[in-house]
Amino acid sequence: QKPRKASPQPGEDTLNSHLPPGWQSYMSPQGRRYYVNTFTHETTWERPSSVPGTPKSSPAHSLCVLTVNGYHVSGTPVHQLDSAHMNLRKASGDPQVSFGEKYPSSGIQAKINCVTFPHPDVMPEQQLLKPSEWSYCDYFWADKKDSQGNNTVSGFEILLQKQLKGKQMQKEMAEFIRERIKIEEEYAKNLSKLSQNSLAAQEEGTLGEAWAQLKKSLADEAEVHLKFSSKLQSEVEKPLLSFRENFKKDMKKCDHHIADLRKQLASRYAAVEKARKALTERQKDLEMKTQQLEMKLSNKTEEEIKKARRKSTQAGDDLMRCVDLYNQAQSKWFEEMVTTTLELERLEVERVEMIRQHLCQYTQLRHETDMFNQSTVELVDQLLQKVDPAKDRELWVKEHKTGDIRPVDMEI
Repeated sequence: QKPRKASPQPGEDTLNSHLPPGWQSYMSPQGRRYYVNTFTHETTWERPSSVPGTPKSSPAHSLCVLTVNGYHVSGTPVHQLDSAHMNLRKASGDPQVSFGEKYPSSGIQAKINCVTFPHPDVMPEQQLLKPSEWSYCDYFWADKKDSQGNNTVSGFEILLQKQLKGKQMQKEMAEFIRERIKIEEEYAKNLSKLSQNSLAAQEEGTLGEAWAQLKKSLADEAEVHLKFSSKLQSEVEKPLLSFRENFKKDMKKCDHHIADLRKQLASRYAAVEKARKALTERQKDLEMKTQQLEMKLSNKTEEEIKKARRKSTQAGDDLMRCVDLYNQAQSKWFEEMVTTTLELERLEVERVEMIRQHLCQYTQLRHETDMFNQSTVELVDQLLQKVDPAKDRELWVKEHKTGDIRPVDMEI
């Protein structure tokens, strides 16, 4: 959602209705007009003067503009992805932080779990880092409520859980192939045993030859299945088990690294809030002493004002330093998140492709086994086609005949 530009109010001086170059007028969600310099990213409640790039008020009344999640308020990316390498770099220009009128945080930025996000009413839509694809590096910046809705889970943790689940699925696939190997080995063992069975071994003739060949084919088929199980083990099961053996250890290392960066970011955020609170207290003290000076002029009061002003200035400097350290911590987290999520993405593609290739190898081996099994029974088929009861009778008679002279009647 783009920021809503403010239209001139009735009665506003039309001679001053045109803003200086680079300035744009917007309306906050609370209905208050503010102005943004698209060149310097300066934001102010006060209407800029006719001098280009200069607001009416002093910098002490400008809004707080920070570098947010890799982007300035204008939407210009601070980090850009090099097409060949993950060369992340910052855009020129330091974030401006000033300490005047408090702005409504809902109108400028949203801070969720110590991470600073732009508010959609103020900031134009950010460009994706990899707009041509659904990349991990673009969609896991925010935290998500868990299934119970009590706690939050970081986007990186969700990615990590997917990787660990993928590793478990790969292990289970290997176990599945292991069970298939056991079945093949047991099947081959039983075929070999059956081929040595003596049942019907006395069959003779052409049918006997076919029956003997059928039994021999079982022994050949058993050998085929043994080879199939051996190849399954070496070409499918082992690669599935050994692929990225140190995967879980590497994932824990990545998890701890990103978690440490988030802890640092939370620590910096707490320091910013503390410094902001200190600045507010110093400003209140300065305002109170200034009012006392107006009521009663004295050297002592002037000294107190000077001292209060120094403390207020120091508090402002401390806040700027804390904000700078926070931005550095968030930038470091941002860079490591992009680098690590892209690596997880690459590993997931590699895992899926590797499993696909080895499952294809499984189907190819299975196809070859079927072809070999077919070849073992081809001779059986051929012999069965040649089975001839008349021929068998001839062969049997020739071997077992006792004489072809038939008996005759006895003569008296």
